[in-house]
Amino acid sequence: MCVVLQGMESCTVSALSCFIAFCLLVCLIGFIFADADFTLLWASLTGQRPERKLKGLVVWITGASSGIGEELAYQLAKCGSRLILSARREDELHRVKRHCLETSELKDEDILVLPLDLLERRSHETKTKTVIGYFGHIDILINNGGRSQRSLFLETSVDVCQALMELNFFGTVSLTKQVLPHMTQRGRGSIVTVSSLFGLTAAPLATGASASKHALQGFFNSLRTELTDYPKILISTVCPGPVQSQIAKNAFTAEINKPPPTVGHLKRMPTDRCVRLMLVGISNGVKEMWISQQPMLLLYYTWQYAPTFAWSVSDRLGRKWVQNFKAGRDADSANLTKPKTS
Repeated sequence: MCVVLQGMESCTVSALSCFIAFCLLVCLIGFIFADADFTLLWASLTGQRPERKLKGLVVWITGASSGIGEELAYQLAKCGSRLILSARREDELHRVKRHCLETSELKDEDILVLPLDLLERRSHETKTKTVIGYFGHIDILINNGGRSQRSLFLETSVDVCQALMELNFFGTVSLTKQVLPHMTQRGRGSIVTVSSLFGLTAAPLATGASASKHALQGFFNSLRTELTDYPKILISTVCPGPVQSQIAKNAFTAEINKPPPTVGHLKRMPTDRCVRLMLVGISNGVKEMWISQQPMLLLYYTWQYAPTFAWSVSDRLGRKWVQNFKAGRDADSANLTKPKTS
């Protein structure tokens, strides 16, 4: 009898070990092809669909004239969300609105074009009142406006760092300050802020931009803890890696008005895929989203769980980025080889 029991126990242990090994193998293979964190990918497989969750909601998008903001407008329009499109370039906002109307069932009155400059903080209260006066309420604010950076700190004016903080951080905080009381009065709503890989990791050539994104991470993480009495208010941050957009072409450089260098051929995630994952996260209440293709996604996890090793990798990559930048080559190029010396 004891021999039989020992045999059964041995078979059970072996089966359990095989099952665990199989699950680990599946997870490893899945991670190799993953383009977002596991929480977000799980939500995309089993969670609520944006087409049902976001239909009819009032969504305010900043930075809606291009890139991620423009694609957000298109996909939200197809979901049936009513939109406020904001950016500085009013003509581009009207172009985005026309495309939304052509590709969705929305009517003209369902989309409000509202020019907005995040640097003009005194206007944010009036703009918020305009939105509430038009639609009656705001369900979701997506803080997407901002700029990046391409310059070495030793060569960069402090004015550039200040401009990045004013735009990316204080502009976003200012608009959030106007919208949040409206949401607390209603007891529900979502504030979604597009941060960056730079908000979680170290990034060469982006000291000012990285500082502004780290500031956003800290601010919204702290704000989330202050709103525990409002469980139906979602504070979510989105941390995309390289995405096909215009942000690199509009980046700050060493001086305020100096144009950025040419952007190379770094592998970038399609904008529509990034936005789809964002909408899945919003629909399922994901508080922080990591969205990137490999190998950048691996870097997210390495920084989170093995920071000492991550520093070693970042130092090597950073050195090559800086070498390429100084040699006049695109620092984002996938070819991170050491420049030839004459």
